[in-house]
Amino acid sequence: MPEVAVALDVPSADAALALVDRLTPDAGFFKVGLELFSRAGPAVVRDLRRRELRVFLDLKLHDIPNTVHGAARAVAELEAEVLTVHASGGPRMIEAARTAVEGSETRIAAVTLLTSLARTDLGRMWGPGAPGRSRGAARLASVAVESGAHGIVAAASEARMLRARLPVGAFIVTPGIRLAGGPYDDHAAVATPAAAARAGADLLVVGRSVTGASDPRAVFGRVRAELAAQ
Repeated sequence: MPEVAVALDVPSADAALALVDRLTPDAGFFKVGLELFSRAGPAVVRDLRRRELRVFLDLKLHDIPNTVHGAARAVAELEAEVLTVHASGGPRMIEAARTAVEGSETRIAAVTLLTSLARTDLGRMWGPGAPGRSRGAARLASVAVESGAHGIVAAASEARMLRARLPVGAFIVTPGIRLAGGPYDDHAAVATPAAAARAGADLLVVGRSVTGASDPRAVFGRVRAELAAQ
């Protein structure tokens, strides 16, 4: 059964820890993204680790190899379990991130195509010859894993295809997880927990459908129950 990380996409450490209090002990894996990290910094990661909770640090690093190496090494020192980088940063950048975390518990997950990107967006970015989402994600995923990424981040709709192409041991993270009937928000590619599990995802990231609910713990329980029924 895939694991589930809850996205703490909130504007302060206090708000994040209040959510954690409402979700634990049922939930034990939490994603810290750019907004929260930019406002609260490494301290929020340390707070979560002091509670013996697992941390997915979703910073989507994309810079020159030396800069990414230094940042990834700092993340490893924070004991985050997963760190994201952009696959489009290229082989040397990904190699630098992997080298920086060697000997630690931190794993590198390379983001292929953001779930907010539709095909029309890719056409505007890359021109008339732009690949579709599936072909673009497959190319980026292959380069990332060949360059040392432990896993990749991709839409659930692409996970089955990527699972067949990736080597044994490479893990797949799927964001944009929504319970049936929930809103898409700003994702162009979403899936239910069950659909993502059937597609071969190893880690599901669930955000607003849980954190925006009046009873987050109850909704998180529905996510887990749906997965357990597979």
